[in-house]
Amino acid sequence: MLLTALQTVLLLASLTALLYYLWCSLCTYRFFARPSLPLPEHPQPVSVLVPVCGLEDNAEANWSALCQQDYGADYEVLFGVRETTDAAVPILNQLVSQFPGRARLMFCEEIRGINYKTSSTSQLLEACRFDWVVFADSDVRVLPHYLATVTAPLADPQVGAVTCAYVSRTPGDLGAAIASLGRCIDFIPSVLVARQLYGGLRFALGATIASRKSLLNSLPEFKTLVNRAGDDYHVGRIVATAGYGVELSQYLVDIDIIHEPLRQTFQRELRWSRVIFRNRGNQYYGLVFTYGTFYSLLLVLVTAAHPWAIALFLLTLTVRLLQVLISLGSLNCWGLLPWLWTLPLREGMSVLIWLLGVSGKQIRWRGRQLEVKPGGFISESAGPEGVIGVN
Repeated sequence: MLLTALQTVLLLASLTALLYYLWCSLCTYRFFARPSLPLPEHPQPVSVLVPVCGLEDNAEANWSALCQQDYGADYEVLFGVRETTDAAVPILNQLVSQFPGRARLMFCEEIRGINYKTSSTSQLLEACRFDWVVFADSDVRVLPHYLATVTAPLADPQVGAVTCAYVSRTPGDLGAAIASLGRCIDFIPSVLVARQLYGGLRFALGATIASRKSLLNSLPEFKTLVNRAGDDYHVGRIVATAGYGVELSQYLVDIDIIHEPLRQTFQRELRWSRVIFRNRGNQYYGLVFTYGTFYSLLLVLVTAAHPWAIALFLLTLTVRLLQVLISLGSLNCWGLLPWLWTLPLREGMSVLIWLLGVSGKQIRWRGRQLEVKPGGFISESAGPEGVIGVN
């Protein structure tokens, strides 16, 4: 039986995605099964920079953990808020009193660009005491060895940045589970594939970035990040372009997402998608080859459930489930296992978000409406209300 053009395209897309699932499985298993990097005998002092906007779940416990690290050298934690009326200020003042000489609170009231978070971070960077710096998101939950682990690769002067993947292991509702699955079974494996494909990372991830103040200040493009979205991506890119290595730590940062409306999950991931497209251009289209279960199911439909199409779908689904289980095991995310029934929704939402990612440039970010331009540059938008992409 001759295949139609559509059937041929779907067949090739399914087979390509099948190979991609196998590649993800191999990269994920090998990365997390390798021995951990030994901690340096003589670590350098470190400044941890945490831009804060509002109160996240378990904020006090998370921020307190950053101030109680088992680290073999001096370190400080600088918390930066933009407004004195921020709801986080009372808790941060308590932390400053509880950890004198370690926790510091700064009011980053100067608006240096459209990206308020990076504007605050740049002011924290100017005020910090030490050359080694760690940028940490305000919603991370870390263990006592976090700081020693993520800074260990900086002992090598050829390493310019260290970054961490992030997971949420204990979702409490559908939206949080969909978000957690996306990070665990899709996002982190894709990062590991990119790492192998390019012989190392050429970008960084926002939950944690460790680097050197002197290096970042020497890179002229670093100053442009106050007007760009995807600043974490650009930090890694400009460090790699300058000839330094960008290392991915085996430490997985926990993100506190227990309850989240599904709409909010969709909106945030759409924002990410549009930012990725504007930052990475044609590379974004490569993601089209990663949706194997979707393509093989379509193939079953367009062939009127021909036996060979059903066989391909079952094979693709089996390999996908194997890749999912390898990811859950390698990342110690077995708490997501009861949510595997949401996988069809996760797959369908990923395809839809990919399509919408190229169809618009309007995003909403913490209540602000912005327009993303090529290179990730952002501006205030006067476009229609109702565009999606928040936080």
